[in-house]
Amino acid sequence: MSWQAIGIFDSGVGGLTVLREITRALPQEDTIYFGDTARVPYGTKSPETVSRYAHEITSFLVRRDIKLLVVACNTVSAVALSGLKRQFSLPVVGVIEPGARRAVEVTRSGRVGVIGTSGTIRSSAYTRAIKRLNPDVEVLTRACPLFVPLAEEGWIDNQVARLTAECYLHELKQAGIDTLVLGCTHYPLLKPLIAEIMGPDVVLVDSAEETARTVAATLADKHLLRPAAEKGNNHYYVSDIPAGFIRVGNRFLGGRLGDVYQVDLEKDREEC
Repeated sequence: MSWQAIGIFDSGVGGLTVLREITRALPQEDTIYFGDTARVPYGTKSPETVSRYAHEITSFLVRRDIKLLVVACNTVSAVALSGLKRQFSLPVVGVIEPGARRAVEVTRSGRVGVIGTSGTIRSSAYTRAIKRLNPDVEVLTRACPLFVPLAEEGWIDNQVARLTAECYLHELKQAGIDTLVLGCTHYPLLKPLIAEIMGPDVVLVDSAEETARTVAATLADKHLLRPAAEKGNNHYYVSDIPAGFIRVGNRFLGGRLGDVYQVDLEKDREEC
């Protein structure tokens, strides 16, 4: 019997932290990951451009007969998720809603912090999602743009990373938040350092972990889970030469990255 895969996409390597959590939660599932490395970053692009890219990549994954789509990119989740849900007739899971839901569940004081890229913070997507779930929660946000290059460089626990994190997190710590949402798929690599700086009284919400939980629950609900005895395979595609993606991706996945194939989305669409 042939089983359908879970499709996952991001503008680059960050979404691999989401893939890692999904394969941890659902080792029996096949996955197809697409990193749009030729057009990264998305945070500086217009919502119209990001929506167009998202539609192209989703079409590519749907042509590979996926059963569920994971938008493992905060920018796309913020601006294009509702459009994808309208345009494609399969379950679509973003990374913002699961993280927001968890933050509302665990906060005791009603003061929640959110860190993310400048684009994600500017979009107010997490604030809106949290307020929809509980209007009484106070949301404090902070853009931490240098966390992305630090994570990709593997500088996750040296003096540079520590000083940067202390600078970014100082105001949130002073504000007395009790919950902090890691609103970027790169940030789980810095989780131990962030936890140390924020202290034991602050619960860290990892959007990648929460997204994996949502994926598992959605597949179970729709009776689309593969039997637990199966062993899943991971397939990787990128839109630019794979070398850089492989180098950084191995760091994000702990050295488990398999073959990575470069594809031309335009050509792929014409061939199908």
